[in-house]
Amino acid sequence: MIRLTTPLTIEKIKKLHAGDEVLLSGTIYTGRDAAHKRLMALIEKGEKLPLPLEDQVIFYVGPTPSKPGKVFGSGGPTTSGRMDAFAPTLIKLGLRSMIGKGYRLQSVKDAIIEYGGIYLGAIGGAGAMMSSCIKKCEIIAFDDLGPEAIRRLEVVDMPLVVIIDSYGNDQYILGRNDYLNMCK
Repeated sequence: MIRLTTPLTIEKIKKLHAGDEVLLSGTIYTGRDAAHKRLMALIEKGEKLPLPLEDQVIFYVGPTPSKPGKVFGSGGPTTSGRMDAFAPTLIKLGLRSMIGKGYRLQSVKDAIIEYGGIYLGAIGGAGAMMSSCIKKCEIIAFDDLGPEAIRRLEVVDMPLVVIIDSYGNDQYILGRNDYLNMCK
């Protein structure tokens, strides 16, 4: 298990490989479809973004309402492909990592390789467990989007897997090939 702390610099991510298990701690941000559309509109207008992108992490999540005394509601990863139209631009602007589930388009992999990034996978269906890693939560933008508002989170030991490393290796493909080779 590899311990990672944000911000995620290129030096840190170059040491990671598809399939590595990591425990992520530090500041990360949330964002889903609606928030990404608004970020892109701000970028197109040349306006300031409500969050820093350089060396940062976006968790594709829209949490349920928090229970009394809890920092964050249940929050498992959203299907990442829904953000594929936006991810290459954000990566080019310095976003270093995304957390989600599912396959990514080749255009996202190409941006990861060209600009230095990684795609981290979280377990779908484990939202309560994932939420237990979140120690602080603050809405920082697009409050009107409810669960899709952008939040700044402080996380401790969030368990993740490197799905696509900075070299373009994809654990979904590698794992499938390993399995098929075992069946021969």
